[in-house]
Amino acid sequence: MSAGRDELRLVVEEAVELGTARALARLGLADDAAHGDLAELRELLRAWRDAKRSAVRAALGWVVRLVLALLLVGIAVKTGFGEWLR
Repeated sequence: MSAGRDELRLVVEEAVELGTARALARLGLADDAAHGDLAELRELLRAWRDAKRSAVRAALGWVVRLVLALLLVGIAVKTGFGEWLR
């Protein structure tokens, strides 16, 4: 029974290797440059995430500044600061 199990394991391993090779070929990742391509894609994705994070932080900074400016204008109007200037 062990020989049948070993034979089945070999058939499964061969099928997996063949399926993997076909899948990589369909994705265009079967050549020697595939490793470099994937590394470059990872680098681009990391840069995109960093840029997105920076843009969100900048936008939040501007929103906070705007809210604080509006708050100051509101306080100035409420305390009659315009009257003081005249």
